[in-house]
Amino acid sequence: MILHLFALGTIVVLASGYALPTREAERGMHPVYKADAAELRSKRASMPVMTFPSLKVEQYAEYWRSIANQTLEQQLESKMRLNTQLAKNIMLFLGDGMSIPTITAGRVYLGGEEKQFAFEQFPYVGLSKTYCANMQVADSACTATAYLCGVKANYGTVGVTAAVHMKDCFAQSQPEHQVASIAEWAQRQGMATGLITTTSVTHASPAGIYAHIANRNWENDADVQADGADPSVCADIASQLVYGPVGQNLNVILGGGRENFLPEHVRDTSGQLGRRKDGRNLIEEWRRQHTNSAHYVYTRRQLLELSNQTSRVLGLFAPYHMPYHLDSNAEELPTLEEMVQAAMDILERQSGGRGYFLFVEGGRIDHGHHDTLALRAIDETAEFDKSVRWARTHSSVEDTLIVVTSDHSHTMSLAGYSSRKNDIFGINDGQLAADDLPYATLSYANGPGYNSNYLREGGAVKRKNLRAINMKNKDFMFPTAVPLESETHGGDDVAVFASGPYAQLFSGVYEQHFIPHAMAYASCLSESRSMCSDTGISRRIR
Repeated sequence: MILHLFALGTIVVLASGYALPTREAERGMHPVYKADAAELRSKRASMPVMTFPSLKVEQYAEYWRSIANQTLEQQLESKMRLNTQLAKNIMLFLGDGMSIPTITAGRVYLGGEEKQFAFEQFPYVGLSKTYCANMQVADSACTATAYLCGVKANYGTVGVTAAVHMKDCFAQSQPEHQVASIAEWAQRQGMATGLITTTSVTHASPAGIYAHIANRNWENDADVQADGADPSVCADIASQLVYGPVGQNLNVILGGGRENFLPEHVRDTSGQLGRRKDGRNLIEEWRRQHTNSAHYVYTRRQLLELSNQTSRVLGLFAPYHMPYHLDSNAEELPTLEEMVQAAMDILERQSGGRGYFLFVEGGRIDHGHHDTLALRAIDETAEFDKSVRWARTHSSVEDTLIVVTSDHSHTMSLAGYSSRKNDIFGINDGQLAADDLPYATLSYANGPGYNSNYLREGGAVKRKNLRAINMKNKDFMFPTAVPLESETHGGDDVAVFASGPYAQLFSGVYEQHFIPHAMAYASCLSESRSMCSDTGISRRIR
């Protein structure tokens, strides 16, 4: 067979139309940077000469060998002895939207590419596949059903099987379509339980703990009615939290969302009107439902000053979502770490030696990404990690399993050939784009950042010069390729980090709905409690 070749620039085109890369094209994929002014990067003299220096100690091979040996020792120490003790306590930390690129960018935010989050030091890491039963790219509702209830569900639905489609009130009300969460499994065994979030406690992720709902947006009865459904048939999420069998038995409920518990004519402490049309004040109803040792709080001080006799706490610190950490009043509102501290204290006391399950969500990582506010999203990730660090250092690795993961990814990426320690929120300092303008290290595949980074001149769309923009402003929307009102989730796998009893179960690649089953196995929630003891777990031969 004779092939006819036609040379076109840096590629060779076969007669069939298939392009073969040439040596010159290959070299263009990986630019070589030199300090010689005569050989500037990409021949674009407007960029400074860059040598990309490394730390002096890193120039010695022994430095890297010592790090490798240290890592090897740590790996051997953590993996040679499998922890098969009973997981008396389980904590699931959920960084909503915490994609792998978010973690990578967060390391640089912490101080450098070589830094690590606390959860990255856990001995076992896996990958979770996040798709919904009916969608390639998931939302926080179907994923909550997966990692909390152990089944894949449809987009927009929580705590129900894939037999329920979004807004199907009748299907939601059928008991056979409702699935129990790991919190319910724990309560059946007498364990204390709690949830914490920086979003509304009625939002999709925390709702997976206690609710069965055909539309994640049905957070109050007005929302149900707005879709033409009957709240008496399909109870809203807030009412399920107060009166549902799981919600009413939670020892700890901390987050935002006051407006979903208050009547539309009643203002909360911030002056915000409630949203309920049924005239019910669910906060007062929660108070009357429980004993004098149960407390409702709405400020940081009230939370931190709870007595050691507290059996239950409902803390609603904002009308809807809690503010971003960068916007929060530290004197008025607790941090995620402080909420975890208070929760662990209550749960430990109330567990009566039976252990506890705690769900913790860093929910506003996701919101930062949706608005292409990368600085906010990554700062929220750093705050989320503080709560993980505190929980791990204040619990026993021998009897407390901690799992850290995300529900889905986002479209943010890190691109280009920037020098080490380059500002992760700045421009790529390695090269200019083909339009002779700098580009951001962080960018999104889609989202609202398109309009703030492009301008139209004479019918042409051009990029703005990022040198003239303060990219360190926490409200700067990072560039996107496709204009959308809200950036979408990504469909790639997310990481799962585990430490404690049976943490080894979380290595490998698996479906997201496997996560609660593995946690339940570690804590004997899926089998008879009589099989568990303080010294280990005796299991049936499968």
